[in-house]
Amino acid sequence: MAGHFSEFGMLPELVQGIDEMGWSLPTDIQAEAIPLILGGGDVLMAAETGSGKTGAFSLPVIQIVHENLVDAKQGKRGAAASGTGKWGMSMHDRQQSFAVAEDGLLCQAREQRTWQGARSTLGVTKGWHYYEATVTDEGLCRIGFSTSQATYDVGTDGHSFGFGGTGKKSFMKNFETYGEPFGINDVIGCFIDLNDFQIKWSKNGKEFPIAYDIPKNLRGSTFYASVTLKNAELRFNFGDTPFKHLPQGSFQGLVKANSNDVVKNTVGAAPAKFTNISSPAALIMEPSRELAQQTHDQINLFKKYMPDPKPQNALLVGGGNAREQINALESGVDIVTGTPGKIQDFVQSGKLSLEQVRFLIFDELDGLLSQSQGDLIQNLFHSCPKVSSDGRRLQVIACSATLHNFDVKKLAEKIMHFPTWIDLKGQDSVPDTVHHVVLTVDPTQDQSWKGLRERIQTDGIHARDNINPNSMNPETLSEATKLLKGEYAIKAILEHKMDQGIIFCRTKLDCDNLERYMNRRSQSMSDKRMLSCVCLHSDRAPRERQQNLQTFKDRRANFLICTDVAARGIDIKGVPYVINVTLPDDKANYIHRIGRVGRAERMGLAMSFVAKHKEKVWYHKCDSRGKNCNNTRLVEQGGCSIWYDEPTYIGNIEEHLGETISSMGTDMKVPVNEFDGKVSYGSKRKQQGSNYNYHTSEIAGAVKELAQMEKTLQDSYLNFIKDWTITTTK
Repeated sequence: MAGHFSEFGMLPELVQGIDEMGWSLPTDIQAEAIPLILGGGDVLMAAETGSGKTGAFSLPVIQIVHENLVDAKQGKRGAAASGTGKWGMSMHDRQQSFAVAEDGLLCQAREQRTWQGARSTLGVTKGWHYYEATVTDEGLCRIGFSTSQATYDVGTDGHSFGFGGTGKKSFMKNFETYGEPFGINDVIGCFIDLNDFQIKWSKNGKEFPIAYDIPKNLRGSTFYASVTLKNAELRFNFGDTPFKHLPQGSFQGLVKANSNDVVKNTVGAAPAKFTNISSPAALIMEPSRELAQQTHDQINLFKKYMPDPKPQNALLVGGGNAREQINALESGVDIVTGTPGKIQDFVQSGKLSLEQVRFLIFDELDGLLSQSQGDLIQNLFHSCPKVSSDGRRLQVIACSATLHNFDVKKLAEKIMHFPTWIDLKGQDSVPDTVHHVVLTVDPTQDQSWKGLRERIQTDGIHARDNINPNSMNPETLSEATKLLKGEYAIKAILEHKMDQGIIFCRTKLDCDNLERYMNRRSQSMSDKRMLSCVCLHSDRAPRERQQNLQTFKDRRANFLICTDVAARGIDIKGVPYVINVTLPDDKANYIHRIGRVGRAERMGLAMSFVAKHKEKVWYHKCDSRGKNCNNTRLVEQGGCSIWYDEPTYIGNIEEHLGETISSMGTDMKVPVNEFDGKVSYGSKRKQQGSNYNYHTSEIAGAVKELAQMEKTLQDSYLNFIKDWTITTTK
């Protein structure tokens, strides 16, 4: 039961156009891609014709372009457009294979043969400054400072100074022993004194001597935090959060630098003002005129009811009326759809400018590459600004028949930034780093729910029903199941001492109720952080959703309680625990949920509470989509409820996965298997000797029995030979 388009936060006028087209619910690819694009991420999706992929990328683009037009009309500019902006590693002043997370703090380069580097978003000209870099994975790195004239290979020229994990400092390719070697989990402090012009480093709080006196020819230059990596990962701290090791003396975090001494890194930035009406905000490329026309026509349908300023779109394809196309560009255009060759013709003739492009979309990317358009695509990409004047990053979105095409993957690595892959065509499977178990919720066996009725608030769907603890009618069992699930969630958290996890509930009301119960329970605990939680769903104000998500990411709350719709677009990877309070009815959503754990080779535990008896739940078909709705009748009776059949859903999931999911009891003890006692959820899985002990113990009885049978057979054969020998001898 996918959410409606309005639950993605789409404008009512846009939803009106969608409804008129008969799209009552988003397709799978739309449900996955729209929140991700609205959230600012690069997306690479595998989708077949008819899957709704055009809407998946067009709808969020139309909305964002419209919002930007409104801001421009009102004279608004983003925070990054004024002042100096935020400290972080630049997404634009970097090499192609150097990845920077959205917060600008986590950096990674997976090239194993070549160094990849980047500089910070801001630089300093005076003062005593400090930042920290924590090594978060194995690999090679050099950290330090450089001017804008330096190469990305820190410490190999006359404009940069580096300190590497081998314990060498470097300047102009002179590598000298300094300090101590460092590696994973070490915290490296980087100091620069731009009053006395000196640079030094520290390791885990131990400060090393002055490494370099800055040459006179560099004094007065702007210095940026710089790094170069080879198959490594670092997390930076410029002082937005407390340092692990406070610097001594006058040194302070870069974020506290005097604004008069801070210079913005403008590499890759767009012009400060948007005055070129012939430059679109979105550029959509199709492999054929027919596909371009179809996409252009669909955009017209989507935006039919959009308010002013309504985004203007143009079609640029061969065989069209050139004069009409030029007139469309000269009158002002926001979204351009066309074929790469024709778009390139207009760019080269000066009729089309790319200086304001914020969305670069490649539909049927494998088709474009099969036409040998790879070089042309890269040229267009390099012609677009990588960051706009108001600090928005260029978003690249690509659709392909398959994500496993070598050319598609190779191009994506070059032009996309941490893309989220959406592959709805592959066979679902559970990674071996995910331990998933189910708990059967049976109120006829566990009757502790009778004492919970005054403590836990449920969704109110049984408000008009006769809930009688002694009758065990379907309504009573349904209400009892809801009570037990809330209590089981807390019981699981406490039993496994969970310190971070995502809790999925079916409805926004369920999320609110569980959040309220966990907050109330935490007040009676000595460690109140144990049950600390925040809630994420579409009824919460946008600012609150953003704050709650950041609170969870910053580990200031242990748990994020959310619905499937709210969780689709968020970038939270590698959490150690997931709890499914309600099982999803869609087997694909089960994979998406439990896939939140067990990433990057880190172990994760996913628990699902499966009601033994059907549970009555809300399923709003009303015009208000549930707001102030109290119609508890079933849908077939004109109401807004259904009976939810979790035993059937878990059966579908197991059939889809081709496996039987392990069960656990109400004591929350996970079943003994290869995971038990050998992993710490959230940590990397140990490879040595963990896979066979369990299997040996499991088949030990059968092996023993087989050995006994073999012995009996051999004894029988020997006795037969003995008797036969005696008989023949006689």
